[in-house]
Amino acid sequence: MTAQMIDGTATAAAIHNEVKAEVERLEAGHGIVPGLATVLVGENPASQAYVRSKQQRCGEVGIHSFGNVLPASATQAEVEGLVGELNDNPDVHGILVQLPLPRHLDEERVLRAIGLDKDVDGFHPINIGRLTMKGREPMFVPCTPAGCIELLDRYGIEIGGKEAVVLGRSNIVGLPVSMLLLHRNATVTICHSRTQDLAATCRRADILIAAVGRPEMVKGDWVKPGAAVIDVGINRVWVDHPADREWTCAVTGETFIAHRKDESEKGGRRKIGVYCATHDKAYLKDQVPADSQGCEMVSLFRKYKMVGDVDFGEVKEVAGYLTPVPGGVGPMTIAMLLQNTLTSAKRGAGLVE
Repeated sequence: MTAQMIDGTATAAAIHNEVKAEVERLEAGHGIVPGLATVLVGENPASQAYVRSKQQRCGEVGIHSFGNVLPASATQAEVEGLVGELNDNPDVHGILVQLPLPRHLDEERVLRAIGLDKDVDGFHPINIGRLTMKGREPMFVPCTPAGCIELLDRYGIEIGGKEAVVLGRSNIVGLPVSMLLLHRNATVTICHSRTQDLAATCRRADILIAAVGRPEMVKGDWVKPGAAVIDVGINRVWVDHPADREWTCAVTGETFIAHRKDESEKGGRRKIGVYCATHDKAYLKDQVPADSQGCEMVSLFRKYKMVGDVDFGEVKEVAGYLTPVPGGVGPMTIAMLLQNTLTSAKRGAGLVE
């Protein structure tokens, strides 16, 4: 048996089309255009990329995007003040503060400052609190956990009465997705670093959600035959390259593995350092001397691939359904964010409760 692939890319595209059509109807019928404001503090490259991606997707479905960037030195008062201004802006229906924030800022205070009616990321403590309580509904559900459930639903995978095991207890995925499964009448087990006989626990699962952040941790013999496996993990692992060699940083003395750039390669590369051909010296990328301008510099790279928390090659031969990495849960996060923003705009217009 080979598992049926759960195509997150195609599912997210379908949701984008649904959101776009609904945005057009909302504007035509009520003159309302949903608006999403992003708040980026500092210059973290990964955070910048995530924000750009969210802004691009907003444009594709007709949601207005309001980008707000503060320097890494921004104070707590400045960040919370910006959030307060966005709370008061009627054109903004959702506020997303990109995490992580610089260490000197109190994340919980910032998230708490977001109005409940604009918490489209679903991480306000009250929304999380409502999610954990029987008979209470949060205004918004965190996007990645919501995406996991959406994939199960769209592939017709029954949740009620099934045994679900969640690997990981993070506030971002593990705990909220456990609550969502519980609300859908699954019997839920949450696993963590102290869980005894982890493999045996996972083998009981009709639905296994891996969100532990350890590359290819879940092996084929951990999985119940026919189970639905949702792999939330996104891990970068190095791949050997024929031209790899060991270099020594001339500044720190640290050794590193890399190869000179091959122009025929596309994707799956990360710049590790540079080689100064003028002086026959290598440097880690953040250790290049300021006086190296004018030297012949060659970039040094390592190959990598993205893998999940599930050993895809083994598990696909056992599971009934499986999400790939990439192309599984990842695209669903932004799709659910767009859906939450649309819901917020409709709620503000009195079109939904």
